[in-house]
Amino acid sequence: MIGSETGPESIGERLRRLRLERQLSQRELSSPGVSYAYISRIEAGARRPSVKALRQLARKLSVSVEYLETGSDLRDVDERELRLADAELELRLTDDPGKAQDMVLEILDDAIAAGDSTSALRARIAIGLAEARAGNNAAAAERLEAAIDSGLLTPSQRPDVYATLGQSYAALGQPQRAVDLFETCLARVAEESPQDTTNQVRFSTYLSYALSDVGDLTRAEGVLEEALAQADQVTDPYTRVRLYWSLARLNEIRNQPAAALGHIRRAIALLEVTEDTLHLARAHLLCGTIMISQGKAQEAGDQFAAAERMFGPKPDPLDLANLRADQARRAALLNRPEEAERLAREALSALGDDYPAEHGVTLAILAEALAQQEKPEAGEAFERAVELIEEHGRQVEKADTLRSWARYLRKTGRESEALDVLDRAAQLSASTRVQSRD
Repeated sequence: MIGSETGPESIGERLRRLRLERQLSQRELSSPGVSYAYISRIEAGARRPSVKALRQLARKLSVSVEYLETGSDLRDVDERELRLADAELELRLTDDPGKAQDMVLEILDDAIAAGDSTSALRARIAIGLAEARAGNNAAAAERLEAAIDSGLLTPSQRPDVYATLGQSYAALGQPQRAVDLFETCLARVAEESPQDTTNQVRFSTYLSYALSDVGDLTRAEGVLEEALAQADQVTDPYTRVRLYWSLARLNEIRNQPAAALGHIRRAIALLEVTEDTLHLARAHLLCGTIMISQGKAQEAGDQFAAAERMFGPKPDPLDLANLRADQARRAALLNRPEEAERLAREALSALGDDYPAEHGVTLAILAEALAQQEKPEAGEAFERAVELIEEHGRQVEKADTLRSWARYLRKTGRESEALDVLDRAAQLSASTRVQSRD
C-alpha cells in the first residue's frame, strides 16, 4: 500500500493516484452528482466521499468500492477468511507446518480483537486439527474443546471436529471422556436433525469404538444394532464403511474373527470404489490383524504390505505404530524374534508419549519377542505392559499378555510366579466370558 510521508494512503490520495494512473482529469472523472469540484475537495482531504460517490468513482476507475475506500479489495473479515483458507491448506500439505500454524495463531488473535467470532472459531479448529495430525493430543483437545465450547458449532455441522476430539481423548488414555462426548453428539443430532441419518450412524460407530475401549461390549453391540437398522437409509459410502469397520472391530474383540473378516472385507470393497487410499490402507491393516487372530499369520503379510504401500512414505505416526506393531506380532508368530523386536521398537518410537493403551499392547509384543530370544529384560517389559493395559486397555488384551508372561516365567524356571500370573489370566477370561454372554 502506498502512503504519504506521515502515514498510510488516504482516500483522497488513493483517488488522485488512481485517476492519474488512468490519465483522467478531474472533469473527465466527474459524473452527475459527483462534480469535478467535489472530486478536487476529496483529493485535497477536505471532504469524505459519500457511499453514492464511492460507488460512482469506483466504477469509473474500474476498482472495487472496498479498494477505493480502504486500499484493499476485501473487507477485514473477508481478508481474514482468505488468509485462513490459505493457512489451512498449508497446514494440510506442507511438511513443515510451523509457519502456517504461526499464521493461524496470528489470525486468531486478530479475530478475537476484532470480535470476529466466526474466524476465531475456524482458527481454533484449524490449529486443533493440525495438533491432532501431529500427534499433540493434549494441545489438540484444548483447542477443539474451546471451539466446541464457543456454542457456534454443532455435531451435524462439523462431525470431524467432534470425532477428532474423541480420538484425542482416547489417545490420552481417557476413553470414558470419548464415550461421554459421542453420547452427547448422538443425542444432539437425533434432537436437532432427526432426518440426518448419516451423522446418526456416524456417531453411533464412534460411540461403539469408545464403548469397546472401556470394555462395555454389550452396549457397543447395542449401539451398532440400532445403527444397522438405519443403515439402509444411508447412501454415503464412508458412513457405511465406518459401520462395517466398527462391526469388524467389535467381533475381533469378541474373538469372532470369521465374522470380523466378513465385515472388514465389505468395508474394503466400498473403499476400493471410492479410491480413498488412506482409509483403504487402514482397512487392509485391520484385515491383516483379524487374519492373525484366525491363525493366518503367513497370509496376513500381503495385507500389511498393501497397507504400507498405500500409507506412502510419510504415514501418520499412529498408522505407522499400528502397522509396525502388527508386523512385529506376525514376525513373533513366525519365529522371527529379532525382526519382531526391531518392529516393536519402531512402533513404540512412533507412538511417542501418547496412546497409553497402544503402548501397553506394543510392549507386550516386544516382551514376547525378547522372551523368544531369552533376554532378561522380557520380564520387565511384560510387567510394564500389564500395568498399562490394566489401566488403559481391554481385559482380553490383559489376559493374553498375562498368559504370555506366564509362559516366559515357566520357561525361566519361576513356576510359582507363573501360576500366580495364570490365575490372574483365568479370572480375567472368566469375567470377559460373562460380559460377552450378558
